[in-house]
Amino acid sequence: MEIIAITSFKGGTAKTSTCLHVGSALALYHKKKVLLIDFDAQANLTTGLGFDPDEQDSMAVVLQGEKKIKDIILKTSIPNMDLSPADAWLERVEVTGALAADRYSHERLKNILKPLDYDFIFIDTPPSICWLTESALIAANNSLICATPEFYSVKGLQRLAIFINNISSRHHLSVMGIALSFWYPRGKSNSDFQSVIESTFPGKLLKSKIRRDIAVSEATIYGRPVFKTAPKSRASDDYKALTKELLKKSKSKLALH
Repeated sequence: MEIIAITSFKGGTAKTSTCLHVGSALALYHKKKVLLIDFDAQANLTTGLGFDPDEQDSMAVVLQGEKKIKDIILKTSIPNMDLSPADAWLERVEVTGALAADRYSHERLKNILKPLDYDFIFIDTPPSICWLTESALIAANNSLICATPEFYSVKGLQRLAIFINNISSRHHLSVMGIALSFWYPRGKSNSDFQSVIESTFPGKLLKSKIRRDIAVSEATIYGRPVFKTAPKSRASDDYKALTKELLKKSKSKLALH
């Protein structure tokens, strides 16, 4: 079972869209059994799949020991793809109830996910370094980092690298790749941005880039991925290519073990 934490140091990097579309593509086109975990209190992944966060239980009640994870998992409109939704409680979950007194609370998510039976689990983390992000990275065996070809996004990668390296020194965690979104092929500073990324995460920049496409925003309104709402769009093609690249990396890694 491949557990991938999708991370970013800042908002606006298409982290949630990447989570939703890579998961959907694996389920739709590669027949993989997928679980998406919305681990961000903003609950954009939950709403992006057509659910109301205020009407669902999130991983918060599972972390607190009040429910089992199977009790909160929802079936999505995509066959073979399930969702663990988010709610506002996630934002303060680590300082409430059973977690507040647990010095090993960061390990809980990892233990909760162990018995599950999926090919891929994707954890959509908050766009910051916090308890939720750290818990997700500890639970994962891989991190997919999202960025945009912008100064603050790329500089944020350097701080994220320090954080991930610290966790990987204590837990089995690898960086699967850096996915660039809002890509403009003729951008004047593209080579400069890619050089910074290469120096921060050598060999991790993915070849597949996600170009800017209004179809992604429009798909969110319908609570479905672009593969269903705009199958011939640039975004649909780009996310399919990114998914194939990640799947190849996953298979290569498994072959080494």
